[in-house]
Amino acid sequence: MHNWRNDPTGREGMVFNIQKYSIHDGPGIRTTVFLKGCPLRCGWCANPESINPFPDIFFREEKCNKCERCIGACPLKAIQMNEDGVQIDRTKCNLCMKCEEACPTGAINQIGKKMTLEEIVEEVMEDEIFYRNSGGGITVSGGEPLYQAKFTLNLLRECRDRRLHTALDTSGHAAWEALNEVSNYADLVLFDIKHLDSEIHQKGTGVGNELILKNLDKILKKGVTVWARIPIIPNFNNSRQYIETLAKFLSKRPFQKVSILNYHEWGRHKYKLLGRKYPFTGTKPLSEEELKEIKNIIESYGLNVTINY
Repeated sequence: MHNWRNDPTGREGMVFNIQKYSIHDGPGIRTTVFLKGCPLRCGWCANPESINPFPDIFFREEKCNKCERCIGACPLKAIQMNEDGVQIDRTKCNLCMKCEEACPTGAINQIGKKMTLEEIVEEVMEDEIFYRNSGGGITVSGGEPLYQAKFTLNLLRECRDRRLHTALDTSGHAAWEALNEVSNYADLVLFDIKHLDSEIHQKGTGVGNELILKNLDKILKKGVTVWARIPIIPNFNNSRQYIETLAKFLSKRPFQKVSILNYHEWGRHKYKLLGRKYPFTGTKPLSEEELKEIKNIIESYGLNVTINY
């Protein structure tokens, strides 16, 4: 296995996407930098390629011409051909990516690459005029950006030095020391709240919520501007009783805004590209009417609420 560990100097990070012209990850027009690595295992994750802290392989079956060059190129014999087509044994793969080099159609791609601070900042600054005109800036997301805390800190600091608005998008599941230090360079923290009951949170995400809620109260007490982000997942956190409980919880804390985010299946195809089974098959998003009802309940507690923003 190649050495994909975090750079101890925090000058290089493992990035899987840089999304320009983003309007849903903070105010104004933004560039969102997505980092790999996440301690949660949410069943509804829209970016499953973000979970591993090292690169992944996307295999696009529709592009494969079954030339078998990838099979010959793989030194570990991790690729085979059967009646279903090319099959990658990801337990054998060491991510040498010789298969990608050999593939003539682009069916095999590496997802996630090391990038330097300088490379990312240069790309972010290409759209400086849009940030200035719209009040936008940079958002660092994931995965969980605090998984690469030192790199995230350095990236936000570099952008703050260039007078950009900076935002951190976090699950809150990280050491307080990391969140505290990184938040010194964040003008805004987007903080996910998935469930208030730790046992249910554990079932849905693979971790309890004790650390998350402690960090939430600490970051609010610190005085950082925080937007609460609430993914609404059917049969997990969308009952009226739970929404009432959530609204009471939120109303006791100084959130600038609460964003309710509807469950969607936009990332479903990525599970197939990664050779994984999509865990939420058959789950449908809430209707517009159901989302408006949730919005109205939370707003009735005096909170500023938006849908899908």
